Amino acid sequence: MIKRILSVTNEYSNQIRAFKPNARLYLWNVIFTGAVMGVFRLIFNFYALSLGFDEALLGSLITASSFVALIAALPMGYLADIIGRKSSLILSGGLLATSIIAMAIWQSEEIFYIMNALSGLAQSLAGVTMSPFLMENSEEKERTYLFSFGQGLMMTMASVGNWVGGYLPTWIGQVQNTAPTGSIAYGNSVFIAGIGAALAILPLLFIKSPNIQRSQRAVFAPFEFAAKHPGLLVKLILPMLITSLGAGLIMPFMNVFFRVVHNQPDPVIGTLFAWGSLAMGIGLLIAPPLAERYGKIQVVVVTQAISIPFLILLGFSPIFWVGAATYYIRLALMNMSSPVYQTFVMEHVEPSARATVASLTSMAWNFGWAFSPTISGWLQVKYGFTPPFIGTITLYIISVFMYWAFFWRGKVEPQPVPIAAD
Repeated sequence: MIKRILSVTNEYSNQIRAFKPNARLYLWNVIFTGAVMGVFRLIFNFYALSLGFDEALLGSLITASSFVALIAALPMGYLADIIGRKSSLILSGGLLATSIIAMAIWQSEEIFYIMNALSGLAQSLAGVTMSPFLMENSEEKERTYLFSFGQGLMMTMASVGNWVGGYLPTWIGQVQNTAPTGSIAYGNSVFIAGIGAALAILPLLFIKSPNIQRSQRAVFAPFEFAAKHPGLLVKLILPMLITSLGAGLIMPFMNVFFRVVHNQPDPVIGTLFAWGSLAMGIGLLIAPPLAERYGKIQVVVVTQAISIPFLILLGFSPIFWVGAATYYIRLALMNMSSPVYQTFVMEHVEPSARATVASLTSMAWNFGWAFSPTISGWLQVKYGFTPPFIGTITLYIISVFMYWAFFWRGKVEPQPVPIAAD
């Protein structure tokens, strides 16, 4: 057992050393962005509630962000091809920082909607750029490790941000002699997160733009691929769409769930989210050697299927420590397959269509988050958390079955990958 662990660790370190310079700079951006978003995502819901808004508005704000990300995904995919991956990542980071800072300064419902829409643009541009960028700046052997390490690092740093976010309003409240659960403390915490998001752009400035072949920029190539492989596109995208519909019902509201259902204060929720992000990060780091040994789609199906019983316990156990423990396990299992599946999708799409397919997968993911939070917020106000959890569980079961039926039982062949120059 120890020998096996040492072997996996050694293999992991070898793959990390193989990461290209551009990929390493991207990972520095991931470190800072992960910590910043860990703070922001924990604090923002409480910030909005402290201003007198309710859960229904929170759901609508998430819908605004995700709906814009949904409708902008295809245009952003073309924009990423036109201005290049580096400029796309920088622009995305700038839009994100602007949206967070603006919401900290101007505390109105209208500004919140506008800035959530702006963050949706940032999310869309980053989402359609990241996968092609990593494909272009990696080779086959380390590719799954790079995708997983990037997301694992993001989650690990989010755990740091969650922990800081749980205490930051208290620290600000002490310095400014104001209530730690008031809008001033929360607003200043959000402002600090926005400044951090701006600083996270710095490593991206040093990326060397890769040389993209003209064929990869062809305007009609993605449509030609879609015309040749409509069934494959549906199979690649539909399970992710169903998963996103389920995730959007519950995941944006987990901090509210632990406050309302289990009566936990901010520092406890922050610590809980920190350990949850760390558990997710560990799961993401474990995924590559598992995918290498057992197969990518096998890891996707098995981990997501095993996570469902823990989701049931999370939603319906009245005991806080049971909910907390199952929250950790479910996060690690459900999310460890995400970069594995992203790699799987990119490997099964022709190079000329990758940016557009990344746009379509981003649209599929954002579709659920565009509509489900509004439904969930309304259900919570009327009936509590039980209906949203039932909906999430049902949709997750359907999506796992689709992954199994489409790709485990029926196999598809990967496409060749051109390697970009450093």
